[in-house]
Amino acid sequence: MGMSEFRQKCISKKNLVGSFAAIPHAVAVEVMAQSGLDFLCIDWEHAQISRDTIENMVRAADIHRVPAMVRVPGHQPEAIAAALDSGAQGVLIPRISTAAQAQAAVMASRYPPQGERGVGPGRAAGYGYCIPEYIAEANAKIVVAVQVETADGLANIEAIAAVDGIDVIFVGPGDLSVSIDAIGAKGTDKLNAAIRTIIGAAIAHNKAAGIFCASPQPVGQWAATGASFFILASDTMFLGAGAAANHAAARAELGRDERR
Repeated sequence: MGMSEFRQKCISKKNLVGSFAAIPHAVAVEVMAQSGLDFLCIDWEHAQISRDTIENMVRAADIHRVPAMVRVPGHQPEAIAAALDSGAQGVLIPRISTAAQAQAAVMASRYPPQGERGVGPGRAAGYGYCIPEYIAEANAKIVVAVQVETADGLANIEAIAAVDGIDVIFVGPGDLSVSIDAIGAKGTDKLNAAIRTIIGAAIAHNKAAGIFCASPQPVGQWAATGASFFILASDTMFLGAGAAANHAAARAELGRDERR
């Protein structure tokens, strides 16, 4: 009946560093799962991942006992249910701009009486063989995270942060910078002020605050502001950066040879 270790760590604001899984294949998930990351977030919103692939990606994370959550494509209860029925330990719901949207996200993610999630014989419930056991534990075990990344979300952050049943309020700096017209170097101060407002509201309402960081450097800065849930880059970003760095190093070795 107890909370999952993953949700317990989220709620108690233990620092967690995960990453997005955007490559639609179990192999990429397994490689990422063995890196020491605290969790993976399968990116169904922005990556070309199909519904049946989600389940295989969650299964791959489960093999290595790394919590997998899913960023769903939008607010549809059907997508949230599909992600959770696959066995994901949480959902990240994008573009939450109002308290009503946040409340709807909770309702879609939790079984009655806390919500309205439908009961079905999916993988999470042992394909129907352990539905009562799963229902008894799911509300306590599943992490519900909402992504605040719009001007409206920023304006409504106090009301959003007050919604019961939300575990993590997560900042999407990319979308937010576009929405509040704070793109590029000239918008840095405006964007940072907005992020501080969102993190501050989350903490004030006893929610965990999270943020996407494209590189490790900002993690310390936002941890000092109160954030504890970090999604660091993605498998595709690490693949590209690793290949570029190694290629540059190999070229440097060739350069040394050519100079001799």
